[in-house]
Amino acid sequence: MARSTFTSRIVRAIETITRRVEERGEPLFHGGEEPLPQKREVIAILRGLQEVIYPGYFGDQSLYREYLHGHLGDQLFALSRKLEGEVCRALAANCGRRASGAGPGLKAGEVVTAFFERLPDVMDLIAADVEAAYEGDPAATCLEEVVLAYPGVKAVFTYRIAHLLHSLGVPLVPRIMTEFAHNETGVDIHPGASIGREFFIDHGTGVVIGETTVIGDRVKLYQGVTLGALSFPRDVRGDLVRGTKRHPTLEDDVVVYAGATILGGDTVVGRGSVIGGNVWLTASVPPGSKVTLSRDQIAYDISSRDPDEAR
Repeated sequence: MARSTFTSRIVRAIETITRRVEERGEPLFHGGEEPLPQKREVIAILRGLQEVIYPGYFGDQSLYREYLHGHLGDQLFALSRKLEGEVCRALAANCGRRASGAGPGLKAGEVVTAFFERLPDVMDLIAADVEAAYEGDPAATCLEEVVLAYPGVKAVFTYRIAHLLHSLGVPLVPRIMTEFAHNETGVDIHPGASIGREFFIDHGTGVVIGETTVIGDRVKLYQGVTLGALSFPRDVRGDLVRGTKRHPTLEDDVVVYAGATILGGDTVVGRGSVIGGNVWLTASVPPGSKVTLSRDQIAYDISSRDPDEAR
């Protein structure tokens, strides 16, 4: 077949695609005058904050204490400008709802100022998380290993930054951050979740923490844990009811082992409880509980065993 025939077919296909895009409109076409936050820029800001909060670990590792103040100051000022731009975009779009009150530029400046004012407290939380990871894992040889190599620590770091922005009313940007961490670590933490001090996710992969989850201090989760919703209530029109408490509460000093699933906004795991691996929990348990699978809940398949072993 002549190349001109392929070219004409491609041209017709392109015309069909562009016409379909123009006709479809929302939700796949963002036609607003204000641009959306750029994922590339949001991720760059997150990496920049990582370099500042862990100086010498990431980015420029040739740092001298005598010049550290000026070096970090320059980085933070540049990050504040970049973050203000992305917050301004997010507030202007606001997921299709215009931000009320002051203009988005002024509002973004206020938000970023508050973010940097509260960042020292978040840095203290991050430091406590790193210590908890080191103290909670006998395989950890040093704090440097924990910071550089532990996916759970990276995911929680990202959550701490995203949660601060979320608490300041910033849409889109916190979710971009936590989904970036989800993609890199396998840990999915909604920025709206409330998580206390010294939080550690061991191994990390497959952990899911829903938006309205509340976690106390010194809680430890293993891989594959889900803190999710038991159901999704709908209104009389059949639309999802948003903003309700759908995810569980874990009080202080709780340990949840691999593969456990804890569901429901009314489910409370009492202080000091231990939830065993692969447990499915949809009801509250009192403080100090130990929840495990009983032997009669475990099925054994011996059909493939060697007959000599069966004897």
